[in-house]
Amino acid sequence: MANTTPTHPAVTPPAPEGSAAPDSARPAAPRLLLLAQLGNSVGDGAYYVTSALYFTGVVGLSAAQVGAGLAVAWAVGSLAGVPLGTLADRRGPRGVSVLLALVTAAAVAAFLVIDSFPAFLAAATLFASAQSGLAAARQALLAGLVAPADRTAVLARLQAVLNAGLAVGAALGGIALHADTRGAYLAVLALDAAGFVLGAALLARLPAPAPAPAATPAAAAAAGRASGTAVLRDRPYVVLALLNALMLLRMPVLSLALPLWIAQRTAAPGWTVSALFVLNTAAVTAFQVRAARSVTGLESASAAVRGAGAVMAASCAVFAASALPGLGAATATAVLVLGAVLHVAAEMRHSAGSWQLGLGLAPADRVGQYQGFFGAGGPVARTLGPLVVTSLLLGAGAAGWLLLGAAFALAGAATGPVARWAARTRPAGAQDRGPALSSAVRPS
Repeated sequence: MANTTPTHPAVTPPAPEGSAAPDSARPAAPRLLLLAQLGNSVGDGAYYVTSALYFTGVVGLSAAQVGAGLAVAWAVGSLAGVPLGTLADRRGPRGVSVLLALVTAAAVAAFLVIDSFPAFLAAATLFASAQSGLAAARQALLAGLVAPADRTAVLARLQAVLNAGLAVGAALGGIALHADTRGAYLAVLALDAAGFVLGAALLARLPAPAPAPAATPAAAAAAGRASGTAVLRDRPYVVLALLNALMLLRMPVLSLALPLWIAQRTAAPGWTVSALFVLNTAAVTAFQVRAARSVTGLESASAAVRGAGAVMAASCAVFAASALPGLGAATATAVLVLGAVLHVAAEMRHSAGSWQLGLGLAPADRVGQYQGFFGAGGPVARTLGPLVVTSLLLGAGAAGWLLLGAAFALAGAATGPVARWAARTRPAGAQDRGPALSSAVRPS
């Protein structure tokens, strides 16, 4: 973990946006980022396990309305990341991160008072858009405060804290589910909104990143920076982001397709679903930092994603085998546990590799814009992934699992060549550089 005894922000106040903070303030950055992540994730964990029942049981929406509304919201959110990331590049990632954290809190608070589908759709769309922009702005903020060689390690710690917070929040949400009252559900939403307010306050205490080296007006115009579309013209980066989105189909596999597969095609007991979720959460919390330790540059990141694709393919084959005829409940459960172990191992390696590639290949003065585009893979996987994986796996059975596994393996194998293509298109020495590296924090 990062050193937890940095100079207190009250002694070294944050610098104005766009000016470099004193070196003595920078060691606080990882700790404050971790605390902000923890505050957000506890509330989110409680929200995730209770929101469906709140929207259907308290607000009175149908399950179809909730599903359609969230699909539309995340579709819009996937488009919001690039312009909001560009805003972070232009106005400063710290201020934009604080603003979007507060907007997210307001969107969650709006859920407290909605009473119709249009109101739900408006609040959900605001929530998804702010979340997508916040993710991009925070990545840009981290890139400005953490040395390139250490970013993957810090992101691994953030991911571990995220999973721990989600687990704690899910437990709190379970209390609300047990109470099953309007007041309990409203308390969960209030907790989630408060978590984002706390996160905004913590982000505001961070030092401001030093400005990235400015491009010449001619170069900026040629790259399309003025219109905020440079990333869309960066063909290798676009292909890399598409491959990453394909790899992110692992998310609906675990959260949606696998529970349906277990219930409909295997002899495993129903509690296996929750057991596999706990296994995944605990493994990421405990081992994500270790899994990311060897990822320090372009080649190691490409190797991590390539290996993740192969291991994900193996996990798909194992999940397919869980429905073989003649398997009893105990054997089917053991097979599913093996598949889940392979799945989470691949998840951690893919996460580490994709963090390094997504940040390392982004131009230093457009990190927010590039991360907004690269991060759109998450909302796309949430929007289209459930339809793709359930149709493929439940429709084609074992053959569908093998086909999906082959897609993971191919995407992982293609990532290395595409990353090298992207690196060749950068100016000499441009990749893995960030602003003011001499004063960027290196976690201890």
